[in-house]
Amino acid sequence: MILSEERISYLSHLILKEMKVISGVRFLQEEERVIQEIQHIMMSELKLEEQIDQMARQRLASYSRRIEEGSPEWDILYKKFFEEELKRRRRF
Repeated sequence: MILSEERISYLSHLILKEMKVISGVRFLQEEERVIQEIQHIMMSELKLEEQIDQMARQRLASYSRRIEEGSPEWDILYKKFFEEELKRRRRF
């Protein structure tokens, strides 16, 4: 999913706002630094998702017989490949 910088900024401010009302949450950095870190994490996650999407699509395209995108078979295999790759990249 592609998000504009404005949308990421807006969402990061919403996240910070919600974090402020959580009991026991204390910030060790200035709010602007926290917002920057939230934005960095969001962009990293979106980039990872895009890379995994491309990998899953390439894997589906490599099949000897063509599987029509949007078909139930394509959807099932795409989800399976996406989740496998996501688990592989997030080993923690």
